[in-house]
Amino acid sequence: MPTIEERDLRHIWHPCAQMKDYEDLPPMVIDRAKGAWLYDVHGHSYLDIVSSWWANLLGHANEKINARIKAQLDRLEHVIFANFSHRPAIELAERLAALVPEGLTKFHFNDNGSSAVEAALKMAFQYCHQTGRTEKTRFMCLSEGYHGETIGALSVGSMDLFAKMYQPMMMDNIHIEAPDCYRCPYGKQRESCACECFVHAERAFAEHGHETAAMIVEPLLQGSAGMRIYPEAYLRKLRALCDAHDVLLIADEIATGFGRTGQLFACERAGITPDLMCLSKGLTGGYLPMSITVVKEKIYEAFYADWSEGKAFMHSHTYAGNPLGCAAALAVLDILDEENVLEQAENTAAWLTERMTDAFGAHPHVGEIRHIGLIHAVELVEDRAEKRSFAGKKRLGYAIYRRALQHGLLLRPLGDVLYFNPPLNIEKADLEIAIERMKFAMDEVLGA
Repeated sequence: MPTIEERDLRHIWHPCAQMKDYEDLPPMVIDRAKGAWLYDVHGHSYLDIVSSWWANLLGHANEKINARIKAQLDRLEHVIFANFSHRPAIELAERLAALVPEGLTKFHFNDNGSSAVEAALKMAFQYCHQTGRTEKTRFMCLSEGYHGETIGALSVGSMDLFAKMYQPMMMDNIHIEAPDCYRCPYGKQRESCACECFVHAERAFAEHGHETAAMIVEPLLQGSAGMRIYPEAYLRKLRALCDAHDVLLIADEIATGFGRTGQLFACERAGITPDLMCLSKGLTGGYLPMSITVVKEKIYEAFYADWSEGKAFMHSHTYAGNPLGCAAALAVLDILDEENVLEQAENTAAWLTERMTDAFGAHPHVGEIRHIGLIHAVELVEDRAEKRSFAGKKRLGYAIYRRALQHGLLLRPLGDVLYFNPPLNIEKADLEIAIERMKFAMDEVLGA
């Protein structure tokens, strides 16, 4: 009789993985979850400190979200969203309209983060075409950026790990050197610099602004790049530069939205409004796949015409506006509002910064501990003084990940960057456990 793990590997191709690794680290088959904890079929528990790919916003099996979805399930599970609608979608759009940065008014529903980005790119391109800017056919993005894994989204990403293989299939876009505050080539500090690195964006816009439809950016936090955090001033400068060159600004808030950076949306921290904004992950509390592309009124109006003019946005997803996803999202908004989650998370974040500094700040292989909101990242280096990384072939982060699993902690590092991105309502006691278990795993791999 095959084990449940063997049954999994007989047929399932897991995402973002070299399946050969599964020969000696088979999948952990999860049976149930509660709060920040996962429980497998063998009774082992794992502290989900990465919110299951940053999506689980308010804990697993949250009773209020569960109840809202169950109630919706008895009324309507799904309906075509073309020429039809339903109360949960209408209410969700109304509530979000009061929360998103001022000026964003129209909500286009999709079914995952990459789809939201894809829709934003197509909207920007078609908007330029339909407003007489037919020369604007390209896109700008930051180096080390990540926006999803459909071909369009990959084309505006800059991480070879995901994109290099598919270069022949991808669009020819303009990649701007991103801020790297830990290894700042100007010798500045993130908290006090004048964004000297912005010169790279200025040069790119001077050369390519005339042919660029939109600039897409992860506001303040480049997640997949290793939780790289850059100053709010950089985002404000980027907004002004886009305006000066008649380039649309797309904010990819898929990973940063719904409180992950301390504000409901990262753009709020910089006080800017993008022209288009992509939402997913925390939108439904990590429960159901759903995304939204939110746009300014001027963009919507460029598509509003008689059918015969051929200006409609012909983009659709089968599960767009799914009622169950909308119900989950409404429950998320209720909880954020009624339980003062962001305020509590802010207090927890300040406490966590102190605890992480105490636990890891003096470690000879910890180069930097950076944080924004409850997200805290520890970058491991071979040489702390020189900020020299370990050789990639060592797979040091992966080795620590495996050790952490043995201690019941789900880390899933980004290269050699270990990070916490927990549910916003996580208890301090669980964070203490996570720190202790991460320390055990680091000591076992790096030496105490």
